[in-house]
Amino acid sequence: MDEIAFKSDTVLSDVHLHAPNQRHLMVRLSGVGQPVFLSQFKLLWNQASQTDSGAEGGNHRAHPAEEEDDVLGDEAQESSPYDVIKIEHTMATPLEDVGKQVWRGALLLADYILSQRDLFRGRTVLELGAGTGLASILAATVAQTVYCTDVGADLLAMCQRNIALNSHLTATGGGVIKVKELDWLKDDLCTDPEVPFSWSEEDISDLYGHTTILLAAEVFYDDDLTDALFKTLCRLAHKLKNASTAILSVEKRLNFTLRHLDVTCEAYDHFRSCLRRLEGLTGGRLRFAVEPVDVSFPQLLVYERIQQLELWKVFVEPVTEPVVSADTAS
Repeated sequence: MDEIAFKSDTVLSDVHLHAPNQRHLMVRLSGVGQPVFLSQFKLLWNQASQTDSGAEGGNHRAHPAEEEDDVLGDEAQESSPYDVIKIEHTMATPLEDVGKQVWRGALLLADYILSQRDLFRGRTVLELGAGTGLASILAATVAQTVYCTDVGADLLAMCQRNIALNSHLTATGGGVIKVKELDWLKDDLCTDPEVPFSWSEEDISDLYGHTTILLAAEVFYDDDLTDALFKTLCRLAHKLKNASTAILSVEKRLNFTLRHLDVTCEAYDHFRSCLRRLEGLTGGRLRFAVEPVDVSFPQLLVYERIQQLELWKVFVEPVTEPVVSADTAS
């Protein structure tokens, strides 16, 4: 393919930027006329255990740094189907279409899922802003049901296609992935059957009745969207019947700004302030507890795990009322 041409509003993920052009295969045009590429990401688990137990493969090996050049392309194509995850995506998109690219934060979240399989086993999982669906697909290798959500019919169709491309990874575990529209700027889920990727009443009942894990990766790049995400997270938490845990992946990006005449990380700072506000909420029936996740867990996908990548957990639990004795009450 030709060299990527950049425009003033072009955004390109480092995952694609650092891979040689010949490692990307253009496969089609999207519904809105964008070139769509197919990339294969290596899964660094033991092939023998994969053969024995399908997508369960419990015997993993750590990431060797020298394999960085093999993230995509010919060598992955020669591997067992269980050793790669195939993802269709676009590259060099306008900011509003960055969900169609693969980002390091999604790969970090996928790594966490693969290294903490017991946490996800048999669960109902909701991913917010799923993008290409990479994390949802790997969650479904152990989870019972994964709701893979985002906005935009073209993006959601890409998710659906990626799920089909990787059905062999989820088939053995029996996990089901349901692609649905979930707009953070709207209070209600779309139930219009005429709208693609809308929700049925049965799905909504299952979502609220069984979800215990929520995921979000690399969606904290715009302050307004970050605010909308946290508002949505809070709203959903109050509708879930069970205590839940949100696992959030973020990359701390440093930028030089004329406003500060210094290197800052404003989007990350806003994300952290939202976490503090969420943890500081009082007077409601839910309590939100926030803690960072140690990211020294094994690297089971090949990518550059830079120190700016972070994971955060938000634990959502009901507030327990203090027991009042008869003496105290009187």
